[in-house]
Amino acid sequence: MNQSIIGAGLLSAGLLLGGGTARATLHAPEAHVCQADAIQKDNRPEPAKRLFRSTAVEQQILRVQKLLKNAKLAWMFTNCYPNTLDTTVHFRTGKDGKPDTFVYTGDIHAMWLRDSGAQVYPYVQLANSDPHLKQMLAGVILRQFACINIDPYANAFNYTPEPNGEWMHDKTDMKPELHERKWEIDSLCYPIRLAYYYWKTTGDASVFSDEWLQAIANILKTFKEQQRKNGLGPYHFQRVTDRPFDTLSNDGYGAPVKPVGLIASAFRPSDDGTTFPFLIPSNFFAVTSLRKAAEILTTVNKKPALAKECTALADEVQAALQKYAVYNHPKYGKIYAFEVDGFGSQHLMDDANVPSLLAMGYLGDVSMNDPIYQNTRRFVWSKDNPYFFKGTAAEGIGGPHVGLDMIWPMSIMMKAFTSQDDAEIKWCVQTLLHTDAGLGFIHESFNKDNPAKFTRPWFAWQNTLFGELILKLVNEGKVDLLNSIQ
Repeated sequence: MNQSIIGAGLLSAGLLLGGGTARATLHAPEAHVCQADAIQKDNRPEPAKRLFRSTAVEQQILRVQKLLKNAKLAWMFTNCYPNTLDTTVHFRTGKDGKPDTFVYTGDIHAMWLRDSGAQVYPYVQLANSDPHLKQMLAGVILRQFACINIDPYANAFNYTPEPNGEWMHDKTDMKPELHERKWEIDSLCYPIRLAYYYWKTTGDASVFSDEWLQAIANILKTFKEQQRKNGLGPYHFQRVTDRPFDTLSNDGYGAPVKPVGLIASAFRPSDDGTTFPFLIPSNFFAVTSLRKAAEILTTVNKKPALAKECTALADEVQAALQKYAVYNHPKYGKIYAFEVDGFGSQHLMDDANVPSLLAMGYLGDVSMNDPIYQNTRRFVWSKDNPYFFKGTAAEGIGGPHVGLDMIWPMSIMMKAFTSQDDAEIKWCVQTLLHTDAGLGFIHESFNKDNPAKFTRPWFAWQNTLFGELILKLVNEGKVDLLNSIQ
């Protein structure tokens, strides 16, 4: 994704509707000139320019606004929570009469399977009180299944085929329907997570039709190919680039692995290449996703053989994780490694992008009280993690995608989501409020010493995730905690 540094200014997620990635650089002081006035009025697009409207979402915004005494927190929630709907959702009814929803990631006008699944996830809880919203969500799920069936190795897709797309010259099996073809395990997990939650919340099983069965067959085939038991498999990727994490070594196949039952991921959720292809957080995510798929196949589709195939693969990956994912750290005790290769090498770090080691508790891939996870959580939020940065403005986790000293707010949100300590949660929310560069939105990353130096002013996943966090805290009865924030 785009990495250009955007100086703080009047750019905001609600204003960048013209297409393309913003590359303007503005100076920090301008961001704060009109902040007091901005808090009086939200930074959303005017109603006529909002792409999708949900009455249930608007009601939640009004409810939360009345509960929050911190004016800036209420303002940021109002800006961020509906940002996906306001600026990225393109909903229609297809020729077959079924809902079809294409979701931009924000300033890049393509649909990532990961991002789109995460962007709309917080709205699912409201689907039963808003039929229009429910249809839109079903459209996202159906579009994701269709994308998987175009190419299960792709991470991002175009709205319509683009023969002259930005990455059509990558050395891989590109198609005009694809925006990018980076193989990432989580790209096949997020659609299952969204569909399962939608089904459990609404009871609507209509999305699990033949296209779903084809998608799960493609997911199983891809996962098994990338266990690398029968050679390297069909996927390879190379790009002409000056960024080493944007391409793969060894003729496009990446670092070698020893087949031990784990699934190889060529790229991380950051869209950066893996160092060792057995990416541990994504393998955990695959296990829980396969178990969700098995439940759907058993209950809805009455396909016990296919469900058993999902469960067997989940069991195999889980057993391999128990054997290869744990490292006995001299300071923290047993922790989960970030990546391994099956030969004995283990990469100790964490990246902010979800799934991450920190986010495994949020995704439900491990128990929040798992002692190894708790040890890992302490490790990744420390200077022993090479991508943990602490400066005068904040501390948090970044990653190689945007370089050193750049903190991703997503890591601070994951710390809050997985925290059992009110003081820690309060610190997280307070830090997010103070690192928005005065714009009222959550950015991709910001400099540890200067939040006015940030990447991506329009990144809908982070915005909506902030809304999800605040709504969760409100619904859990932590309004007093939120109102105590200065």
